[in-house]
Formats: sequence, structure tokens, C-alpha cells
Amino acid sequence: MDGRRKNPYQLTDETPVYVISVAAQLSGLHPQTLRQYDRLGLVSPDRTAGRGRRYSARDIELLRTVQALSQDEGINLAGIKRIIELENQVAALQQRVAELSTAVDGAAATLRAREAQVHASYRRDLVPYQPPQPGNALVVWRPKRPQG
Repeated sequence: MDGRRKNPYQLTDETPVYVISVAAQLSGLHPQTLRQYDRLGLVSPDRTAGRGRRYSARDIELLRTVQALSQDEGINLAGIKRIIELENQVAALQQRVAELSTAVDGAAATLRAREAQVHASYRRDLVPYQPPQPGNALVVWRPKRPQG
């Protein structure tokens, strides 16, 4: 974040603002149908302290999707519920994969930085010894000792 606090009154797709009559009108469904979908667990709106339903924009979109799957595709409500569950599971798994990818990228960057530190710590005055190859002579230089 950029240090600023989020506006607590800012509306998002998940903000529960619509009463059942407005949600029914926006989704093109009867309020009783919304109640049935809630009982079946197809759409789970938030509840007020008095137990009244409050639907979000995402809930309205889900209601439209349920209606389209039922009317246009001929899928029964149990099948629609399973489709919604699987879509939610896929979304959660995609989020987890993204989190793990970020963690792996961070670990790889840390590993590269540590590897660079190790390489930087090598002594530069040492030369690796390579045994002589056949046909090559090994020359050893020994300084002369002072006579005396």
C-alpha cells in the first residue's frame, strides 16, 4: 500500500448494500426465488442485525449467472451449486498458486544474493591448482637461499 488508509465507506463489489426487493429487481428474479437460492446455498447474502438480507453487486451477478445456467443451459439447481463450488475452489487455488509463485520468486532472489556473497568472499590471491597434463612439464620455482 502507499501509506494511505483505505476509505471505510468506499463501495466495492462485495459491499452488501441492496435489500432483497432491489436485488430481485436488479437480477430480474422474484424475491421468493432469491430466498430459495439463499436456502439452497446458491447465493449467500450478508445479514443485518435484524437478519434482513443485504446483497452485493457480486451477489447480483451471481444471481444472474444462476438464472442463465438454469434457464439457458437447463442445468438443475444442484448442478449449479456444484459449478459455483468448483469455480470458488478454482479461484482459491489460483490465488494460492500466485502466493506460492511469489514466495518461490522471493526465495530464488535470496538464494542468488547469498550465492553472490559467497562468490564475492573468495580470496583473489589464490590460484586453483591444476595437476599437470601428460606432455606438460611442471615447473616449480624455489628462491635461492642466501649463502652465509
